[in-house]
Amino acid sequence: MLGRKVISLLIALFALAAIPAGTVWAAAPTTPGDILIQPLPGTPAIGMPGDVIEIYPAEGVTIQGLQIVSILHGPYNLEIVGTDNGIVKAKIPEDAAPDVYFLVVKSDKGEVTIPNGVWVMKKAPTVLKIAQGSDLHVTSGSKMGFVCGDYFQKSITGILEYCKSPVALHSYTATDSFMTYYGMVGADGENVINIILVTGDDVDTNGDREGYVLLDRAILHATAAGTPLITVKGNHDHPPTYYSKYVGPRYFYRVIGDFLIIGLDSRGEERHPEMEQLQWMEKVLQDHPDKIPIVLVHHPFWYISRQNGGVVENLTAFDDNDWQQIKKLASWDWVGRNGEYEDIARYFLQLVEKYNVRLVLSGHIHRDKPVLYIDKNGNEHWFYALTTTGAPDKTSNPPSETDKQRGYTKPSWYGSQIIYVYDNGTVKFPFVSNLFDKEKPVSLPVPQKFIVFRQDGDDGTAVKFINELGKSISGPIVLQIPSGAKVDPQATNITYTVLGEREIGGTYYMLLNVTVPEGISQITVVKGADNQAPSVKVGYLSPSKPKPGKAFKVYISASDNVGIRDMKVQIISDGKVIAEYPAFSMKPAEVSATYFTEVPGVDASEFTIKVIATDFYGNTAETTYTVGGSATTPTTTSPAESTTESATQGTTGSTCGPAALVGLALVPLLLRRRK
Repeated sequence: MLGRKVISLLIALFALAAIPAGTVWAAAPTTPGDILIQPLPGTPAIGMPGDVIEIYPAEGVTIQGLQIVSILHGPYNLEIVGTDNGIVKAKIPEDAAPDVYFLVVKSDKGEVTIPNGVWVMKKAPTVLKIAQGSDLHVTSGSKMGFVCGDYFQKSITGILEYCKSPVALHSYTATDSFMTYYGMVGADGENVINIILVTGDDVDTNGDREGYVLLDRAILHATAAGTPLITVKGNHDHPPTYYSKYVGPRYFYRVIGDFLIIGLDSRGEERHPEMEQLQWMEKVLQDHPDKIPIVLVHHPFWYISRQNGGVVENLTAFDDNDWQQIKKLASWDWVGRNGEYEDIARYFLQLVEKYNVRLVLSGHIHRDKPVLYIDKNGNEHWFYALTTTGAPDKTSNPPSETDKQRGYTKPSWYGSQIIYVYDNGTVKFPFVSNLFDKEKPVSLPVPQKFIVFRQDGDDGTAVKFINELGKSISGPIVLQIPSGAKVDPQATNITYTVLGEREIGGTYYMLLNVTVPEGISQITVVKGADNQAPSVKVGYLSPSKPKPGKAFKVYISASDNVGIRDMKVQIISDGKVIAEYPAFSMKPAEVSATYFTEVPGVDASEFTIKVIATDFYGNTAETTYTVGGSATTPTTTSPAESTTESATQGTTGSTCGPAALVGLALVPLLLRRRK
């Protein structure tokens, strides 16, 4: 580890003196927003070979060199052809291969490598094929729901009513699964998906810096596989303390051939753009009269639709009488409860009509809400608010009694959507038969039914796939690997071809083309076969002394050198296993983490909890925890005593008290510092 840092530093120092053609610059780990305003991982620069793109340096930063590199192509040095009001103009080389590139920036304030920095197109698309995600709510903490097929519930006990083997979707896992899937299906020769568009609430808490680092990692998994991404800010990203450092600016626009993408900021509690921002939007529309406009804004414009299950028609925001009807249907977030913002809402809808904005994408409400607005000229304007892609606080499937009391009777899930926009302005939802279905979710079940669990350890990388889409999924996938690691066919049961490997910005990446079959499968990329069993220990119970028949939670500390594939908890009474439950990682991106499960209740005052952890090579570690009698006592197996496939009985330890609880909570932080 130390050697790699020294090598990277030496390369960076040599690069200051001279940059030979074909050398990848080794950029130091500087925060992206300290160097650039844009492009950033959520707002790439876009062009074709020979085009000039714009680079916006942060205040006081002087750009000294620009380079683009992908796992398969480059590096290419970008020629700086001039500056305009501080904006650097850089030319994409004529011989640059089409791809989504890391942008490596050398400046007087440091160097940085930005994934999804520059999208080099082969040719401009005539049909823009969009994969929409929304409300990712990535967090460095714990935020998860539970799924099984179509079912979704907010709690373990809720999902256990419908399924014995549920899957936990942490917001990061859900987001990474979404990114991985559309990275796979988006980067083939037919351009199944041209671009991923995300409509806000990228991170759950605006001050969660580590959450934004995780978001950028997930974005990398889609974009380094060849599918570009654009995202906008949501209210959970407000104020943009770290958003502007890791994702992008508050509002912006991008031109993609015949299409104009405008990203707006509906801010925090204001819940709509300010007038100045809409005036900027009109200037952009005026400057691009021959483009098909698509607007991204987190808060949806419509609250309820008037007729035909989602169609508002034969009205115009330019007529005073019509506006009185429209504002009753628009969201209070835009109009205000007492109409205090209606000048902003009306101006926005007038822009939609005047410049024929064909598609407005939103999120925020954590439910699917399509609205087709047909103005008096007969022009169709689609407004689509998507359910959340990564957050569990949504309407359950089936809806709970609490959901019904809130008026949410339509079930939901972890969803995304595919939308086609044609160069004549036509908008289609090609994979939805009834967009206004009142009984079922109209979004697509990704990541609900395509789940990717990545584990990156010191000795290797492993990925577990759960594919319930009814067909195999093929395409490119990017893995972050230790130096020298290779795919182990003996611990891999998917079809794969290694396309290339490269170190970029001090990290090693492998690009593969894979076919993920239906069901559960895995791939491992390791330095050598893994014979080391996981380490596992019961940390504490909550409550610490469960009462017969009452629910309680079990918290487990576990780690592995490559990754833990499965964790389960058995309840043993009178020597028999009377129940078994899956346990879930609270830090799914880490190989050392706290796991937990909830036991609905045990009808006994004395019983044993047995935890079984299995890694990607089938190595198993076990630990037991005795409940009842005068004390609640753990019986654990030390890592050294763990055996492959079965673990030996350990020795009795002391009761876990408050100090142990605090110590367990500090483990992830200490591990991060150690790394």
